[in-house]
Parts: sequence; C-alpha cells; structure tokens
Amino acid sequence: MFIPRSRLWYTLLPATKAMPKEMLPILTKPLIQYGVEEAMEAGLDTMAIITGRGKRAIEDHFDISYELEEQIKGGTKERLLSEIRSIINHCTFSYTRQTVSCLIEVKLHL
Repeated sequence: MFIPRSRLWYTLLPATKAMPKEMLPILTKPLIQYGVEEAMEAGLDTMAIITGRGKRAIEDHFDISYELEEQIKGGTKERLLSEIRSIINHCTFSYTRQTVSCLIEVKLHL
C-alpha cells in the first residue's frame, strides 16, 4: 500500500500539519492500520514503512505502549487494543526515513 505525498493533502490542513496523513482516523483506527491489515490478509508479515520528519506517530502506533495498555485494560476500548496487539505480534515492522524529497519536475520548452 502506498500513501503518496501529494499537494492534495494541503486541503486537510491544519490536521495534516499536526499529524501524519497516514494517521488520520477512519472510524476507529488510523488509515495506515487498514493498509497493514489488508497486507496481512494477503499473507504478508513484514512491513517496510518509509517515514519522514514528524512521522514518529506511525512508529509509535505499531509499538507496545505498556502505560496506555494498562489504562485501556478492562475498559470499553479493550477490543481495539487486542486488534493492534494482534498486528504487532504477527508482523515485523522496519522503518527508514526519507531525508530528501523525491519530487521530479519536468519542464517542457517549446
């Protein structure tokens, strides 16, 4: 799954300024989680995610947060906790940071 960087996302400012667009919630979970779940259904268990500046939330989402889990246990959101825990236990995540923008500009001279 690719979630491309695009000027289209400027229309979602200031939300995308405060959080990565991949982390925007769709119903009860972030967009990127749907992509990971779809990849798991296709039989993949290794996820390589390219991040950039200000996208630590993606790494944190697919990591264990013992403090948060303690607060959620026994509550109404425990089902959501078990969903993400299942993903974390099933998949191997690797992250690399894109340091340079890969925009290519083509100019036509007539």
